[in-house]
Amino acid sequence: MFNNRITKLFNIQYPIIQGGMIWCSGWELAAAVSNAGGLGLIGAGSMSPEILKEHIIKTKNATEKVFGINIPLIHTNADECIKVAMDENVKVIFTSAGNPKKWTSTLKENGHTVVHVVSNSKFALKSQDAGVDAVVAEGFEAGGHNGREETTSLVLIPQVAKELKIPLIAAGGIGCGKSMAATMILGAEGVQIGTRFITSNESSASDSFKEVIVNANEGDTMLTLKQLMPVRLYKNKFFHEIQEKQLSGISNEDLLKTLGSGRPKKGMFESNIDEGELEIGQVSGTIDKIMPVKDIIDSIIQEYMEAISKLNKQ
Repeated sequence: MFNNRITKLFNIQYPIIQGGMIWCSGWELAAAVSNAGGLGLIGAGSMSPEILKEHIIKTKNATEKVFGINIPLIHTNADECIKVAMDENVKVIFTSAGNPKKWTSTLKENGHTVVHVVSNSKFALKSQDAGVDAVVAEGFEAGGHNGREETTSLVLIPQVAKELKIPLIAAGGIGCGKSMAATMILGAEGVQIGTRFITSNESSASDSFKEVIVNANEGDTMLTLKQLMPVRLYKNKFFHEIQEKQLSGISNEDLLKTLGSGRPKKGMFESNIDEGELEIGQVSGTIDKIMPVKDIIDSIIQEYMEAISKLNKQ
């Protein structure tokens, strides 16, 4: 069905990559996505090196398929997590939120496939120059940390595809087969999906957080914290508090104190929906049920095929 540079690069059935989301992407989700024909990623951004090693071992025990790790390079333990990934011989490494030059050469020399996440053409080309095997271009619609340019996927993907020689993976606002088909037509050879997989049975997100996504409506998320690092959040009590602080002209230092520590864990993992930081994408408004990973991927592929068939007839 699929035979392109992304499926060949990762040796997967479908060009569907699960986003490595903090507090939501543990071993169970990564293994389930890989077993269902996609590429599962462990989200190392919320893990210590020791915890990451545990998740790698559990994933290896749960699947014989290829899986990877997403490591945000701004993460306090990023260097240690990369070393754990190398020691455990995890062949696929996705990096984000940092300079891809820092680790790409070392990882490649040790036989790893490297992918970097970007939000504009400039950094896509820098990633290609750094030697990565593929790039994820993430549009403004995506949940969590985002680009300052606010470029939507519909505009971003063709611009980046035009510049790159290496394979492109689209991310941001993708949660169904139709949106997958659209980004492939625009020049991507694969998609990375985050929010839709949070609402899977296998996600490590709290049940309360999953219900927030299922009940979310159009306009319930917004990009905020631009003066620090842009992030798309659900509009809960915590969101409105930080919005008021920013409008008051608060300094970055005082804003950081207001944010405190552990807010993402509190909201996405520990069920404190009012006081926690809830990172979800705009696609949340289209999701209405919690499903097993296999059912999610099967439905995406079926809808993709139907969309392509309809387009061909037209």
